[in-house]
Amino acid sequence: MKILKIGLPAGSLKDATFELFKKAGFNITMNGRNYKPQIDDDEIDCTLIRAQEIPKYVENGVLDAGLTGEDWINETSSDVKEIEELLYAKQRLKKVKLVIAVANDSNIKSVKDLEGKRIATEYVNITKRYLEKNNVKALVEFSWGATEVKVPELAEAIAELTETGASLKANNLKIIDTIMESSTKFIANKNSIKDPWKYDKINKIALLLKGALLAEEKVGLKMNIDDHQLKDVLEILPALKHPTISPLGKDGWLALDSIVDEAVVRDIIPKLKELGAEGIVEYPVNIVGKESRRSRFGRAILRSKERTLFLIFREV
Repeated sequence: MKILKIGLPAGSLKDATFELFKKAGFNITMNGRNYKPQIDDDEIDCTLIRAQEIPKYVENGVLDAGLTGEDWINETSSDVKEIEELLYAKQRLKKVKLVIAVANDSNIKSVKDLEGKRIATEYVNITKRYLEKNNVKALVEFSWGATEVKVPELAEAIAELTETGASLKANNLKIIDTIMESSTKFIANKNSIKDPWKYDKINKIALLLKGALLAEEKVGLKMNIDDHQLKDVLEILPALKHPTISPLGKDGWLALDSIVDEAVVRDIIPKLKELGAEGIVEYPVNIVGKESRRSRFGRAILRSKERTLFLIFREV
């Protein structure tokens, strides 16, 4: 049997990664402290490893593919093939930032003020390149962790990854500059993708993971409308392309199903009610894509997650 070896990030991204795979249709389980997670796909072999190490293991062919941060790809200067950007982090569906931070009462206001100073960071190479770009000479030291607490006694500044900035604020630090933004990347070994079977498998997994992420920002809306109101409803109802419209048993009435951004639902529903829409239902969706609708990797373009439909309004 052919096997695809995938590296999954340990640490802060582990839980979010396992949840993403679950939403994409893969169940991953751990057995105690074993670093070989079990996945319900006999063609995939998973290894749980630090995100920092994944790029080099992928580049060297120890792993066929893996999920890691763009920051670690840059830090290790790894020569890998980026398959897909997966915009998720520990807490939010957004990019994280590698920033320069100093104490709140520090006299350091800009990158130029770092001249001759000591900077603690896990990202030694990226930080050195950043300083070179700005013609600044400073001492960059590797930090083994708890980087925020090293200012000001052990270092005048740090280069640290932040998602919300909460940890920096809690340690009385302020950001003076952003070195780069980073997101999770699904990467592959350049020799592995020359294997047709592995390349196909990698792309199918990427399709499902990307679809699961897209679904996080989408919900489905179902409703019944008078056919005379169809034009007005369509004007306020955004959809991925066009909503699905079906006739009802009741003359002159239509059933309408659409996928919309979750952020706009609260604005749309009152307008739909004003137009006379009835039986409005909001439900979660899982967006897979436009590929095969029959195989495991393309169950359907849209399918409901295993949650109860939430009835927004009911006509009695």
